[in-house]
Formats: sequence, structure tokens, C-alpha cells
Amino acid sequence: MRHEAHADRPADTDTHTDTHTDTHEDPHHAHHHGPAAATWSLAALATLHCLTGCAIGEVLGMVVGTAFGWGNLPTTVLAVALAFFFGYALTLRGVLRAGVGFRTAFRVALAADTLSIAVMELIDNGVIALWPDAMDAQLDDLLFWGSLLISLVVAFVVTTPVNKWTIGRGKGHAVVHRYHH
Repeated sequence: MRHEAHADRPADTDTHTDTHTDTHEDPHHAHHHGPAAATWSLAALATLHCLTGCAIGEVLGMVVGTAFGWGNLPTTVLAVALAFFFGYALTLRGVLRAGVGFRTAFRVALAADTLSIAVMELIDNGVIALWPDAMDAQLDDLLFWGSLLISLVVAFVVTTPVNKWTIGRGKGHAVVHRYHH
């Protein structure tokens, strides 16, 4: 690829979509790599990254909803919304650091995290919903914290193979790896 053709293009352009191997040092262009090797280690790291954002949002949502005495549905909706928000925010922060424009970074975060967060939230909230009395536990109850912790662990275990599968197909967190320097 001739990089001179891009010299007059602003850094925040969203039209740079080729995926060839690129070794230039221009901070305005992502370093594109071939598909990431879909190792269990990489899948676990991607899932841990996703779990971090999900756990921040999930715990915050559950704590806020429970503290305010909200019902199960509004508390769960808040927790899921915050899990998506924080999950996307962590990815967005990393991609923006690579010098990518906001619009492109936002699209990358959506592509990288949507399936992973959705599976994680489905499993996490499913475990809590099915756990006897967990939905009625209060903040000072060991059941509240124990069921939340175990639900996140189960979500991690179930989501890791999903991330391995998407990374192996050049999707999910493999999209983020194209923007790492």
C-alpha cells in the first residue's frame, strides 16, 4: 500500500479499512495484523478484559438497585446497562490510545465486545435469577455477594470459548488486536 495517498487525509478518517500487514509507524493508522491465533490464553485474556467492565457495571447496578430498594427487573436492567457501558468504555479507552478517531474506536468496541458482553450478562444474570433467594438478598447478606461472585465466575467460564471462537474467525476481540501498537 502506498501511504503517500493518505497524507492529505485527516487522522480521524473512518475510511481506512484495509487489513493488510502493515509495519509503518504512523500513529494515525492502526497496525493491522493477520487474524490472531485463537489460543485459550488469548481467549481467557479477552474474557478477563470483558469481565472487568461487566463486573464493574454489574456490581454497581446491583448495589444501586438493591440499596434503593428497587425491584428485580429495574435492578437487573440497570446492572446490564452499566455492564455494557463499562465493558465498551474499557475497550474504547484502549483503542483511542492507539490514535484512532472516536467514531472508529466506538465501532471497534461494539464489534469487539457486544457478543462477549451479551453472553456474559445472560449467564451472569441467569445464574442469579435461578439461584434460590439470590434476587431477594440484601447488601449485608453473604448470599448477595456470594451469588454475584459465583455468577461472574460461571460467566467467565462460559464466555471464554465464545471469545476463542470469535477470535479464531477474526471477530470479537481480534478486532481490537488490529489496533494495538
